[in-house]
Parts: sequence; C-alpha cells; structure tokens
Amino acid sequence: MDFQSLIERKRIRFEELEREIADPALFENRKRASETMREHSAVKRMLTLATELETARRQLEDNRELAASADPELAQMAQEEIPDLEKRVASLEQEFQIALLPADENENRDAIIEIRAGTGGSEAAIFAADLYRMYNRYAEAAGLKMEDLESSPSEMGGLREAIFKVSGENVFRKLRFEMGVHRVQRVPATEAQGRIHTSTATVAVLPEAEDIDIDLKPEDLRIEVCRSGGPGGQGVNTTDSAVQIMHIPTGRIVRCQDGRSQQKNKEKALSIMRARLLEDKQREEEAKYSAHRKTQIGSGGREEKIRTYNFPQNRITDHRIGLTHYNLDRVIEGDLGEMIAALQTADLQERLKESALTA
Repeated sequence: MDFQSLIERKRIRFEELEREIADPALFENRKRASETMREHSAVKRMLTLATELETARRQLEDNRELAASADPELAQMAQEEIPDLEKRVASLEQEFQIALLPADENENRDAIIEIRAGTGGSEAAIFAADLYRMYNRYAEAAGLKMEDLESSPSEMGGLREAIFKVSGENVFRKLRFEMGVHRVQRVPATEAQGRIHTSTATVAVLPEAEDIDIDLKPEDLRIEVCRSGGPGGQGVNTTDSAVQIMHIPTGRIVRCQDGRSQQKNKEKALSIMRARLLEDKQREEEAKYSAHRKTQIGSGGREEKIRTYNFPQNRITDHRIGLTHYNLDRVIEGDLGEMIAALQTADLQERLKESALTA
C-alpha cells in the first residue's frame, strides 16, 4: 500500500501544528492546547516511523541488488542480511499502520473501576471481593497506584460494591476490556453438598474525567452531608462525613462515606460523578457512530458476559476472543498480563482490518 500522499499531508499538518504550539494564545484554552499537543505527538511519531520505514526499505532493496553481485563474498554478506531486513520492514510497516489508526483520547487516562455483586447472593458478593483483590494485586505488580473511593461490605467478607481509582501509565488502555459481566463457577464455602454454583459480578471501567471534559456547575449539584453508616469502623460511624451528590440535570447520585474527612469524600464523589457523566457523553457519541462501524471485541457494555472463572477446572475463558487458559489460580491472584495482552492484540487486529476496508 502506497502511503506517500498521506505522508505528505501529515507533513503539512505537522508544520501547522508547530506554528499553533509556538503561539502563546493556544494555551489560554486548556482543552484545545491538550488536543493540539496530543495530535502533535501522534503526527511526529507517524512521520518518524515513515522515515525509518523508507530507510529500511531502501536498505533491503540495496541488499537484494548486492546479493546478485558478481563478487561472491559481497553477495553472501548481502544475502545474510536480507532476512533481518525483511523482518524489520514488516515490523515497521505494522507499526506505521497502527500509527495511522485514530487515537483513543481515553487510553492514557487513569481509570475509575466499579465492581458490583450480581446474581448469586452472598457468593456473588464474595466473588466481587475476589475481583477487587485481583485488580489490586495486578495494580501492585504493574507499578500502578490504587485508591479506594467507596465500598459497601457484605456478610462473610464479601463486597456488594467497590469503587476505586487506578492511576499510572496508560491505565485505561490496560484495563478497558475488563468492563462487562464476570461469571464464576465454583462450590461456595456454604455449600454442604459440594454442588457447583454460578454467580456473577459486573465491572465498569470509566476513564477519569478532567475538569475540561465535564463542567460541573454549582447550580446543577445538590450536595448533602450526613452521618456515615455501614458495618465496622469506629471513626466512620461517629462523624458527619458522608457526602451525597446529586447531578440535577441527569438525576445521577453519588455517595461517598469511606473516609473520615468530609472534604475528601466530597472530592471522591465529584471524581466519580465526572467519570460517569463523561461515560454517558461518550456513549451518546459512540451511538451516533456505531451504525457505521463494526463491533470490535465486544460492546464493552456492563450487561455483556465477557469472562467465566471455573474454579473446579482451574479454567478461565474470555468469550469475546474465544481464549481459554488453565491458569485461573494465577489470574485470580493478579496475573492478568497475558489476558490483557491477548485482548489488546485482538482489538488491534480488528481495527487494522477495519481501517483497510475503509481506506
């Protein structure tokens, strides 16, 4: 595929972006400046790859000519280098095609994750707690930071709900495919006859919204302070630290009571509210576009069953890409790297395929 005309257009666009960045007035608008800097970085990387690809192709062509040389020693040296050059050209071609794909504005953001017990009673709540611990351990191993925002414990050490923030490098890109219904099959601790039960928990992964994404106007918010409640804890039950925020235009309500500080709970509740409103906004935009594009590896909807955790067989299956591994014992302890990489690869292949069809 010849990308020369596209590269020329990108070079022109890069010069335009350079001029925009050199203008101090750009940074008076934070959102516009952020978008411009992001596009500048993407176009610069694309042009760098284009130059490297052109150089590698020229080297490969030169070596093929030298391989036909009358000088046997020179021909042999050139021939030996050809396989490595072919691999480099193929690798750069793929990287270049990936760089051509539209960037996801959310992929570099931190994420707010919401886990809720689904069907299955107390066993569903225990499974929700298992998922919370799984993501906690994954975050630790990946060098990410995890901050609890809100939780609702259940009996027997489970969680009816857990909301937390994960921050670090490319967090949303790593965890975005965890959204959906997670199903567990195992013998509950309370099952006397050893029967396998099926329970579920839902996971939502929201890109953290910034102030420039969602403008929360004071007149649109109803903020109430009340006494914290819930099981356990000494300080949490003796102070008026719980904060409930209602977004009047949408009717959305967020409540935070995990911390003793009223101000901290308010900040956490506002962070969750922004993330949910950003998700609503992006879903509306995607709905307008969805009729014209293929579903990739899943809709990402909270209602979609994405994965089954079968404890008796130590089996974990991701239904979107038909991937099954027999290492559930490691995955539930936070070893999610292989599963996440497989999902990212499948998504990339679909996006490249779609890009080729619409080119």
